[in-house]
Amino acid sequence: MDLTSVIVAILTLTAGVGVFLVACQMMSNNLESAGSRRLKQLFAKTGSSKLVGVGIGAAGTAAIQSSSAVTVMVIGFVNVGIMTLAQAATIIYGANIGTTITAQLVALGMFGSGGVSTTVMFAAFAGIGTFMSLFSKKDRWKQTGGILTGFGMLFVGLGMMSSAMEWFAAMPEVKTVIARVGNPLLLVAVGALLTAVIQSSSAMTSIVIAMLVAGLVNLEQGIYLSMGSNIGTCVSAIIAAVASGANAKRTALMHLLFNVMGVVLFLLIALVLNISSGHSVSFGTMFGGWFPNAPAVQLAMFHTFFNVGTTLVALPLTNTLVSVVYRLIRDNGGSEKGPHLKFLDYSMLSTPAVAVRQLKAEVENMAAMAITNFRRSIGIVTTLDYTEIDDFRKTEDELNFLNKELLRFSVALSGKKLSAYDQRYVTSAIKSVSDLERVGDYAENIVEYADSLKEQESAFSKDAVSEIGEMALLVDKLYAEVMKAYHDSDKGALQKAEVIEEKIDRFTETMEQNHISRLTAGTCSPLVGAEYLSLAQNSERVADHIINVGHSVLQWSENRE
Repeated sequence: MDLTSVIVAILTLTAGVGVFLVACQMMSNNLESAGSRRLKQLFAKTGSSKLVGVGIGAAGTAAIQSSSAVTVMVIGFVNVGIMTLAQAATIIYGANIGTTITAQLVALGMFGSGGVSTTVMFAAFAGIGTFMSLFSKKDRWKQTGGILTGFGMLFVGLGMMSSAMEWFAAMPEVKTVIARVGNPLLLVAVGALLTAVIQSSSAMTSIVIAMLVAGLVNLEQGIYLSMGSNIGTCVSAIIAAVASGANAKRTALMHLLFNVMGVVLFLLIALVLNISSGHSVSFGTMFGGWFPNAPAVQLAMFHTFFNVGTTLVALPLTNTLVSVVYRLIRDNGGSEKGPHLKFLDYSMLSTPAVAVRQLKAEVENMAAMAITNFRRSIGIVTTLDYTEIDDFRKTEDELNFLNKELLRFSVALSGKKLSAYDQRYVTSAIKSVSDLERVGDYAENIVEYADSLKEQESAFSKDAVSEIGEMALLVDKLYAEVMKAYHDSDKGALQKAEVIEEKIDRFTETMEQNHISRLTAGTCSPLVGAEYLSLAQNSERVADHIINVGHSVLQWSENRE
């Protein structure tokens, strides 16, 4: 075999791995976008049942074809407090089971030969999906096309990898060197290292299947390499957790410990089988006997058996595993202090469609904080009772933080691959966040009017306080309808909100006319009256910014498909 053939084989293998990884990413992104709502609803159902958690993890990973994406997503949820560490553990177990689907698909694609092989047939979906994506105008069909394209490219990459392996298998020197590598620990280490480099256990397992079918490695070697891939896939989670909180680090460590535990367990079982049978029974001989003449199926089935077996062992040990990671990674200085994101974590950017849903939850949370501060400001200015002033200032700081942080996150998210619907939402969210921050600013103005009244040792008249209360009630009603429209894309609620906003505009004029009447009657001093007029105008502007948030629904809820 000459040097040119070696170079061609290496380049073909590199190209095949690249195409396979791109295909996995394309499938994952489009599957996630197409099913992001269902995926988030699925994760929301995680409860105290460990089996439910495993099922959700397996289903979620099978749905988006990426255990790394699911694990990183779980780290984000744990980091912001949406999910407990024990719940995260069960989902991670399930994710490891779900990721075996790719190996089963690859094994299926290795049947047949020549022009009628399943690899060629499945690869044709790349062309079908590409045409769908190019000529369709609807997001749903574009996403379906993207999924089919990714699925087809998966087998294009697999075909290239198989071709490269056949070249290598034809090189006696290469086969001789590989045949000498029989130490299980070394094979596990190689599998872990290569998976860490390419950051995809699915790609690594697929490469090993291609090597096995080409005769470059035997089943026993392939089994240990695939076991190592389970450890190597933890790298993505560890990277995501490095810059996150203690809980995120615990989740990543738990993922690593779970996979290491599984590998150690199966290495011990393999050792016992080997010794007790006089070196005649191993995982290779067992799966070779159960699935004769189908090497790809043999390895794929072991991969599934390994992950299911590890999960069954780990399930009753979950609480112990959680305790261990808590001991290894302790909290730094107690609970988190200061402003922070409640529903978002930057690791969620790896799953953009889910990040969009979490961004929406964060905007709704910001809206609740803004209206709460408006209510506090009304209470302070009408009673001159400063009992809640510390809470008011803390919330104002949080609103300012959210304004900057959500803008930064939204800009980062808008640069990801999003559906047209999600892209419209992110654009509108940037404007909504600014509107909500302005609500907080006007509430701060109202508190300043209270400070002015206190310095003057004055207060609003009974009639003025009554009108301010009526205005606050209208703003509350407006907020309720707007948030219903925002959360549910309810156009009817938005129409009701617009009617209330018009009432607020008219009532502001009424407040100003009544104020002039009180000034004329001498029941209100000019200085106090100035604060009253400003308060009325600020309340109206609060309503304007709230209705702006409602109008954003029209920008992103139309033409969902």
